Amino acid sequence: MPKYIILGVQHLFAMFGATVLVPVLTGLSVSSTLLFAGIGTLVFHAISKFKVPAFLGSSFAFLGGYLSVKALGVEQGMSETLALDYACIGVLFAGLCYFVMAGLIKSFGIERVLHFFPPLVTGPMIIAIGLVLSGSAIQNCTTNWPLALVALVTVIVASIYGKGIIKIIPILLGVVVSYSVAVAMGEVDFTSLGEADWIGLPFSKEQTALAVWDNMDTTFLISTIIAIMPIAIATIMEHIGDMCAISSTVGKDFLKEPGLHRTLMGDGLATAFASLFGAPANTTYGENTGVLNLTKVFDPAVIRLAAVFAILLSFCPKFACLIGLMPAATIGGVSLILYGMISAVGVRNLVEDSVDFNSSRNVFVAALILVIAIGVKYGADDNVSFGPIHFSGLALSAIVGVGLNAVLPGKLGMKIKSVHGKEKK
Repeated sequence: MPKYIILGVQHLFAMFGATVLVPVLTGLSVSSTLLFAGIGTLVFHAISKFKVPAFLGSSFAFLGGYLSVKALGVEQGMSETLALDYACIGVLFAGLCYFVMAGLIKSFGIERVLHFFPPLVTGPMIIAIGLVLSGSAIQNCTTNWPLALVALVTVIVASIYGKGIIKIIPILLGVVVSYSVAVAMGEVDFTSLGEADWIGLPFSKEQTALAVWDNMDTTFLISTIIAIMPIAIATIMEHIGDMCAISSTVGKDFLKEPGLHRTLMGDGLATAFASLFGAPANTTYGENTGVLNLTKVFDPAVIRLAAVFAILLSFCPKFACLIGLMPAATIGGVSLILYGMISAVGVRNLVEDSVDFNSSRNVFVAALILVIAIGVKYGADDNVSFGPIHFSGLALSAIVGVGLNAVLPGKLGMKIKSVHGKEKK
């Protein structure tokens, strides 16, 4: 048991930095995020027959959706909290998309379904997500560039030169070091920390999707769902990649047993459940896969222990307050790396799958996805309106990308890597 506890704490640290950063960036509840990261992980394990050693933490893919909906809501006179509640309902519907995909995969087979979602579509979408978010990172950095650079340099040094656990938690180290420097510089006011309770509930009704029903704006709700749902295309592909990585690390084909349809349902249910209570969308975490590879301990029970620790930590408002006092520049410095890494993952998908950009059809599909997503985001209105319904750049680019790739003549399809690294179309 002592070894299990130590290993569980290590997995907690591995996911911690990225998981709490999402609510810090969006304005969602840190406590609720930790609670439903833990609950979501346990739900995922139950649906996947307790066989897959995966931890579910906050997804960065939905950041653009949260921030766009929040900005649009504030423009219409809403509070940021209420606008985020609407965004959470959009994420709820995105989580339900996982069930649709799981049903299609179970009915028709993985190859036939993913035929319509090749890297040509998902790669540029992931690139666009990172680029759309880049503006907010720069804005945060400008509040105090020295602090931002401390965070940035710490993450790079820990990631490149770190050994063991240091190499696995560079984001957390970047936050801790920059935060500590900010405290030493007198940039942080801890007055509210002393007033916060040690024990309390992780969320209130005002921070959940339930608050929307008190005085619902139907048009805004529909716009929110349309804006956020298409992001599920990218996160489902991310899930499949994570399952392949975990399978390769452990040496078991989890796509077959317990089956990709089960892991998708677990991820989707965790995301839908979390969004109802004001927590970010969940996703399987590569950081914890790195811990598996480092320790060679593949027992899923260790992951479940880390989930229990996250749940316990969520009931400490004082801890959530400490996270909330983090300087914007610290967030900005770390975000520069994270958002860039999101885009880099999209580039890697295109390279690894040898997408042919000598083909005019492929250039058209990728170019329109990127231009629409980025152009709409940094245009005058930050969205495109069709009557009363608003489309974010990411939503519109996803619709255009999938549609164009389906109708233009040429090859469709994607390659799926097996556990042993072999590829099949």
